Amino acid sequence: MLVFYEESFGVPLFTRSVNKIALNETGKKAVRAAQIILRTAETAIQDVQRFDQAQKTIYISACAPMPLWNILPRLSAIYPQKIISHQISQVEDILSEIKNGQINLAILPFPLENGNYKMEPLLTEKLFISVRPGHELANRSEVSFEEINGYNFLLRSEIGFWDSLCREYMPSSKFLVQNNQFEFDELVRTSSLPRFITNCSADFRSIKKDRIAIPISNPEATVTFYLHHVDRETALEKNHG
Repeated sequence: MLVFYEESFGVPLFTRSVNKIALNETGKKAVRAAQIILRTAETAIQDVQRFDQAQKTIYISACAPMPLWNILPRLSAIYPQKIISHQISQVEDILSEIKNGQINLAILPFPLENGNYKMEPLLTEKLFISVRPGHELANRSEVSFEEINGYNFLLRSEIGFWDSLCREYMPSSKFLVQNNQFEFDELVRTSSLPRFITNCSADFRSIKKDRIAIPISNPEATVTFYLHHVDRETALEKNHG
């Protein structure tokens, strides 16, 4: 093996004596060079593997759940052989991902004006509160953020943009955040605390059985979400270009 290394470099790398062999100065230099080569090779392998994964994957970040669930079936149908990697992120994080080229598709609550992106409106979502019939707001036809600021609310985690919006416009309110869907549903069923719901929520119609949905009147509570084709090589772009 030692002879192999010397033959590979083409120069003597070891100092030999009867019972001892040790690296000479050239050998030490060769070791350092080999370490650099190994690190470079490892980096190259990782880069190639990441590139290969990127060719098989469409990365999409959305600022809210409903527009994401709206687009996923369509995206999978258009390009079934690709992996769809998706996540709910805050708006500022999505903008950073766009800038850094980390995603192919982005869903934002506004159209980007400072980029040459193809975009399309996905859906318009309106925010409601939902209260029990005996709640003091139950007879209202609509409410504003200013009026409900200070009320405590049940809140589901991972709702992205809506979480930030409610906290911004309701700074005096406290939110009981639930990560588990079953536990959240049980609290909705048994608690008198109000919750949020939108016209696009899966349970928007059925909620009328035991709760009253009241629209929030502020214009900020009605949002149109836009799909941005950040990477023009995405499946949606190919099929719409």
